[in-house]
Amino acid sequence: MKASIGVLARLWSFISFLPFFFLLLLLGIIKAAIIGPLVAILVIVGNSAVIIGLWPVHFFWTCYCVAKTKRLGLVLKLLFLLCLPVPLLLWPVIGIFGCILIGVGYGYFAPLIDTFEAVGEDVIDKLYHCFMDGCESTIKGACTLVRDFTDICFHSYFSLMDGLSEKVADDEIPLDIKLTRLPSCLLVSVLGVPIDVLAITIVALAKSPYMLLRGWHRLLYDLIGREGPFLETVCVPFAGLAILLWPLAVTGAVIAAVICSFFLGLYGAVIVYEENSVKMGFAYIVSVISLFDEYTNDLLYLREGSCLPRPKYRKHLITHDQKILSQEKEIESSISSPKTAKLEFNQSRTLRKAIQQLKPIQIWDWLFRSCELNGRILLSEGLISIMDIEESVIKRNSKKLSIRLPAWCILQCLVRSARIDANGLLISDGVELTNFSWPKDKVLEWLFGPLLIMKEQIKGLELEENEESCLRNLIMTNKNERPEDWENKFPSDDMVRRAQVQAILRRLQGIVASLSRMPTFRRRFNNLVKDLYVYAIETGKLSWNDIESKTRSKIGRDLEERKKNNINLERASKSLPPPDNSEFV
Repeated sequence: MKASIGVLARLWSFISFLPFFFLLLLLGIIKAAIIGPLVAILVIVGNSAVIIGLWPVHFFWTCYCVAKTKRLGLVLKLLFLLCLPVPLLLWPVIGIFGCILIGVGYGYFAPLIDTFEAVGEDVIDKLYHCFMDGCESTIKGACTLVRDFTDICFHSYFSLMDGLSEKVADDEIPLDIKLTRLPSCLLVSVLGVPIDVLAITIVALAKSPYMLLRGWHRLLYDLIGREGPFLETVCVPFAGLAILLWPLAVTGAVIAAVICSFFLGLYGAVIVYEENSVKMGFAYIVSVISLFDEYTNDLLYLREGSCLPRPKYRKHLITHDQKILSQEKEIESSISSPKTAKLEFNQSRTLRKAIQQLKPIQIWDWLFRSCELNGRILLSEGLISIMDIEESVIKRNSKKLSIRLPAWCILQCLVRSARIDANGLLISDGVELTNFSWPKDKVLEWLFGPLLIMKEQIKGLELEENEESCLRNLIMTNKNERPEDWENKFPSDDMVRRAQVQAILRRLQGIVASLSRMPTFRRRFNNLVKDLYVYAIETGKLSWNDIESKTRSKIGRDLEERKKNNINLERASKSLPPPDNSEFV
């Protein structure tokens, strides 16, 4: 949808849109008033019950694991034990307050947003969806919020604490701090906090009037021309609300700057400790004011840089100009290679159109679809047993499924991408994930970099076919802690090569272990295990009558209905591409 051209056309478009907008807004408010209280009660009561019920366990177990861990040195451990009671005592108050905000916000805004989304271009029956969208889906979303929060408090928390308190290698050095550097750190903090708070507050207050006027000018211009946030119908109510509440947003920005200035001043102690220099700490106190001024200039589209002094506060600091020069050199080197230049050119023309709009949920879909397909194959070959699935259904703590199966799927992706010399990660034929096509999600960005490094390491190893086929058995059935664990099992006799492959697998399993603590992973993996259990029943590997009543109750009534109605997974399998094309390999 293009914005109208001309003053009269824009004005008529704006006037004709107002009745339509107010009717949708009224309908959304009515739906929010009906659905909102129920959703808010579900979220607030459910999450608050989890917080209050588990708070004594969390308090005791956190202190116990910190005291038990060997990853922290004596000084740092004592410091944590002295400071931990404060956040642990405040956790119920902060958690319940957050539940109230989330419950009320989700309960009232989700139906309103769904009402405006129902008139989108892709919706067929707009009238029906205007009235029905946002009702049942919001209630289900509230239940999902409670379930995910419960998974965080039960599974993710205890998994994180187990990782903290587990045994460490003999050569691993505990993380600790040096007491001799603390006085200089304290000195810089005492001086830096008042100076930075006062200076940053003055800069924020001086630029707040310009922020207010510039924001109003831009929002009003977009409102009349139906551009920017007013281009999409679903964003109109919130963009219009932003015009009225823009002074509050400016006030909040100033308050946020004042609050952040306190922590920016405290960070000077970190600079002193890392650089072991009081002089660098004083330089940081002055430089952070200039950095904040430059940041606000970029935010408000003012002149680049800052007129304030910026002394060097790192002994080996890579400046912004140096980063630009290094990036230009990389671009020049890539252009000098015809093959790379051709790939970049094709990438810019095809991949940006095909996968630039990838969302995090699509990455999760590909991963779990690959886990399902590979899980069926491994189950047929006996590398995954019925006992493994039952353990995951009953105890929900099977590392063979939750860690090794996803790790194997991602390893296949890395091997395949390295074999064809792909620029990024080839998750299927014609779909390649690169730096600009990867979803802009903090967790996935943290994941993407290490995977690219491991792909290059695998590319340098040049694995043979018998080594690749052997890795599947090793990653699913063998330990991967010491080089001796693979003796007479890995085709190569080269100890260095074997140790490099083991290091890649250990790092990959560590990444999957971190991902398994996410509530989304937890919920979707439980559904995957149930599907594998049903697949085992329908392929005759397990009789429904042989299943224990405890396991059957865990699987659920929906799976019993599928058994009674003889609904197999062939229909679902037809909708999935073959494993060679769709694996997260």
